[in-house]
Amino acid sequence: MTDLFISLLLLVSLILAAVSLLILKVIRIYVKEATDPTPFATAEEKALIKMALEKAEAEKPTKPSLLNKLMGLRPISEEKDLVMEHTFDGIAELDNPTPAWFMVLFYSTIIFAVVYLLSYHVFGWTPLQDEEYAVELKQAEEAKTALLLKPGNAANKVNENNVELSKDAAVLQSGAALFKTACAPCHGEHGEGIVGPNLTDAYWLHGGTVKDIFKTIKYGVPDKGMIAWEKTMRPKQISELASYIISLQGSNPANAKAPQGTKL
Repeated sequence: MTDLFISLLLLVSLILAAVSLLILKVIRIYVKEATDPTPFATAEEKALIKMALEKAEAEKPTKPSLLNKLMGLRPISEEKDLVMEHTFDGIAELDNPTPAWFMVLFYSTIIFAVVYLLSYHVFGWTPLQDEEYAVELKQAEEAKTALLLKPGNAANKVNENNVELSKDAAVLQSGAALFKTACAPCHGEHGEGIVGPNLTDAYWLHGGTVKDIFKTIKYGVPDKGMIAWEKTMRPKQISELASYIISLQGSNPANAKAPQGTKL
């Protein structure tokens, strides 16, 4: 009940405040009219006032819209002010200004060109493309080194100096899969030799140890058409492939190519 009573008091107070403001406004109007009464205009005076207001409204310059400003458009009423002095064959030309959007774009390209020139070619604040390429290569090499140094990546530290021959079945199976996709097109499915030499006999062109084979696979033989696989295969994969190739020794596949190179 107390809350209801307080709410009613607040409502009544608001109503009284609104009524008081209205009364105050009425008193102000009464006092103003009593001290300086507004004269009544005749019908003729009202008509003249109306005409004057309409004329002023018509002569008032229209504010162009944002679209008109961007496009550089002028209203038809201002066309007479844009007519140029010279005419040809009775045809007059309007001196329309260049659109604002075009001028902004034009000056923006100039500013961009100056900033680009200073940044890239004068002060060297920003590296050029060849410099960026060199930096990215360095970062990639550092990332590769960091990856190889991580625990569990010891197998990828293998190179032509420390690689060891493996006879593990899993290693040879993995090497066989790599051989089938990477080596078989040139050396044959069983290492018998096609374009490339026979890999199953005791003769070798570039050495037949696991280190020699690892090096040959890694760096390739460009003058003989063999590509380098170091960018395609990881060191661990190259070592598996080298071990598999050595496992082919003495397999004597059908249609084997004639021996090439030096006997091991």
